[in-house]
Amino acid sequence: MKGDGLGTFVRATFGKLVLLLFRTRLEGAERIPAGGALLAGNHVSYLDPVLLWCASPRKVHFMAKRELFERGIVAWLLPRFWGFPVNRGEPDRTAIVTATELLRSGELVGVFPEGSRRDMESGEALGQAHGGAAFIALRAGTPIVPVGFSGTERAMPRGSRFPRFVRTRITVGEPIDPQAVAPEAGRKERVEAVTAQMMAAIARLLDPGEGSAA
Repeated sequence: MKGDGLGTFVRATFGKLVLLLFRTRLEGAERIPAGGALLAGNHVSYLDPVLLWCASPRKVHFMAKRELFERGIVAWLLPRFWGFPVNRGEPDRTAIVTATELLRSGELVGVFPEGSRRDMESGEALGQAHGGAAFIALRAGTPIVPVGFSGTERAMPRGSRFPRFVRTRITVGEPIDPQAVAPEAGRKERVEAVTAQMMAAIARLLDPGEGSAA
């Protein structure tokens, strides 16, 4: 990964401005472990990774589709903002290894188990999750921290070109120890069990009845 200088500077300056513009409230930041952890959240807007990147008490590494690493200034910026490439739609061993190494070295890695932004018109709280997040957490032996985004679907809905400066919230849930989930099951069954528990935890964060206490 590239040096931290530019990313750290942008988070401390422009990042603070972004959080003010979107009136972002981060709840439960104290639940993020001191060591390596996989931050797994729902995905309804391009703003989701941006706001978490800006608001997290520690730097967060994100996967981004490989095509973005081939486009001039974006390709130059992403590694300096702690991004790393992934081939979407297929198992990407290189991305899995990169994420695992980051986690084992004590870093935070942000993922969206749904894979892509969910269409809010579906009426579902969450979309179908892929097993990649659970697989990586099990492989790295690090906790999964559920994260719920609300308001970002109004700030920058799917298909919009420009953001609207509305109130947003990021809620951090209690860490999940993937090693403690279905320990006697086979690998596939464990991945499915961890994925189900992770998505249930994210859903609780999005439930208005649960609020930020989840």
